[in-house]
This record gives sequence, structure tokens and C-alpha cells, in this order.
Amino acid sequence: MNVGLGLPINDPAVLVTWARRADSGPFTTLGLLDRVVYDNPEPLVTLAAVAGVTSRIRVQTEVLLAPVRDTAVLAKQSATLDRMSGGRFTLGIGLGGREDDYLATGVDVHRRGRRLDEQMALLRRAWSGEPYGEGVGPIGPAPVRAGGPEVLFGGFAPAAIERVARWGDGFLGAAFSPELIDRLFRDVEKSWQRAGRPGRPRLVAQVNAALGPDGCVDEARKNIRDYYGSNDYTDHVVNGLLTTEQQIRGAVTAYTGLGADEVMLYCWSSDPDQIERLADALF
Repeated sequence: MNVGLGLPINDPAVLVTWARRADSGPFTTLGLLDRVVYDNPEPLVTLAAVAGVTSRIRVQTEVLLAPVRDTAVLAKQSATLDRMSGGRFTLGIGLGGREDDYLATGVDVHRRGRRLDEQMALLRRAWSGEPYGEGVGPIGPAPVRAGGPEVLFGGFAPAAIERVARWGDGFLGAAFSPELIDRLFRDVEKSWQRAGRPGRPRLVAQVNAALGPDGCVDEARKNIRDYYGSNDYTDHVVNGLLTTEQQIRGAVTAYTGLGADEVMLYCWSSDPDQIERLADALF
């Protein structure tokens, strides 16, 4: 059973403590979300620090808003993090839906999908050691794995599913129910087969969790509400927070049964004691 943890975003100062404690336990991955116009730590910078104080656990963007970033710099940053972590880096990529992130970075939100497709061609070229473009040489360093670090795509739209088969290694589903995750997983597998890809895509499910005293759970709910703001689905996300051992064990069992290779428990409270509570509940 592979279970990862999503790092909290409200207190960057505690993340090194989180990383060290998680690295000594049974969890497989530490993930970190991405926004620009929000009070969260920048994920690539933060995961570099996390990788530096760990030796075993993987680090993962969950998910990085690639279209708001310069492609050549992203190719270099991600390859560098992959090398410095000894191949423990997974690049989770998504589009996001917050227009202000795109306004702040001067990127057209309406063509973000097309931009991501263009970026993936350039990223794969850079990671393969080929010249980046006409009159431009290769961009190093070379990643640990030939062709680049593992890439997971997140999203719900058919285009996101197709990108997994075209450019990726797998899919990261942050859905509201096992039924929706099941449909997304099966769509990813069908797309993979249609594309003639060998083997099978890696499938990862994400759920929100907070295990601890009332103060820890209250903090988690507040942080989720702050992050999602006044969207129509905010209450649904807040109410969907898993807060008991039974709920968390049930979710991990359910998603594993649907074919998830890993289940990410995204933790919205900065209390690092959650790590041991979650480990005791699951292992």
C-alpha cells in the first residue's frame, strides 16, 4: 500500500520538520500544490529544500501550473531537482482555473491548454538532451531518467486525459468521489491503450485529510475554505475532508481497489503530529 502526504501550505517554516519526520516513516511521497496569487510557498523551491533533508521519500508537485512558467527555465529547474534528489522527483502538471494566476504572469488563460501542449514538446526535447530550438543548444543538466522525470497530469477534462497518453507517465486524480475517480482512471487507461503505449499508466488518487484534535481539524477546514474561496464547490470540498481513522482507511482501501498505485492524503493543517497519527491509522 503506497500512501503519500500532501504538505500543508499555511506555514512554510514547518515543512522541513514535516519532511524529516515523513522520511523516517512509511509514507512514499510528499506533494505540494501550486498557486501564484496566493500565500503558499513556491513548490519547486520548497521541494528542493525538502529533497535536501530527506533521503528516501519522493517529492512531487501536485500539481504545478506549467503554463504560467517559462518553459526553458522549467525544463532546467525540474531536471536539476530530479538530479539533486537522486531521481526522487515527480512533476505533477495541471492547468488550474484561477484567472488571477494567469493575469499576474501575463499568460492568456484561454489558451493555457494549447500552451501546455507546446510546452510538453519542448520539455521532452530538453530532457532528451536535444538542442532546445533553432540556434539554441541543449539545456542541462540531464535528468536521472532518460527522457525526463516522471510526469503525471491532473485534471478532469478529456484533453487532460489525452495528455497522459501523449506526453505523460500517469494521472493524478483529485476527485470528489470514488465513482468519479473510477471513471477517470478507466478513461485514462482506454486513452493509453488507444495511443499504443506499452504497459499501463501510473494512477494516483488524492483526498483531503486531517487527523488530530479539534483544533487541527478546524485549522484544516479553515485553510481549505481560504484556498478555494467563494467557489460553488467550496462547501463540498470542506465537508469532504476526512477526519477519522475509519474514513481515511476506507478511502485508501477504496481507491487502491480502483487501481490506484498510490493514494495521496493532502494535509491542510500544519501540525506535524498528523504524520504519526496517519501512520498509526494505516500501517
